[in-house]
Amino acid sequence: MSLGVNLLAVLVKQAAKALAATDFDIEVLEMHHKHKIDAPSGTALLLGQAAADGRNIDLESSSVRVRDGITGPREEGTIGFATLRGGSVVGEHSVILAGEGERLELTHRATDRTLFASGAIRAALWARDKKPGLYSMLNVLGLE
Repeated sequence: MSLGVNLLAVLVKQAAKALAATDFDIEVLEMHHKHKIDAPSGTALLLGQAAADGRNIDLESSSVRVRDGITGPREEGTIGFATLRGGSVVGEHSVILAGEGERLELTHRATDRTLFASGAIRAALWARDKKPGLYSMLNVLGLE
């Protein structure tokens, strides 16, 4: 329900579409508190899916979620995931588009969990006069 994360997903999709896989590698980096039990997080997967959609590829067959030991060179067109856990971090997510000689980083940092409630309230207020249907946070943001 984070407005910022939902906007970030739109930006990631646009960036992935604009920057060719032959020129820019994509990595999703996320960090959460030490008590989180799943990895990668749902938000990291949302951002990876946005990147895959921008590149018009299947995330499941293109994602790399574990690197350890001698892995060989990075396979072109893949989307990597890196997961960090520690302390009381609410949530930090970055999508890195790394090219030759340049790197673009799109980042969202949640420092207070109330932002999720604020997003839900904004969505509820937006939806109060809408006809029944299937809506997303992109509708709430005026992006769809």
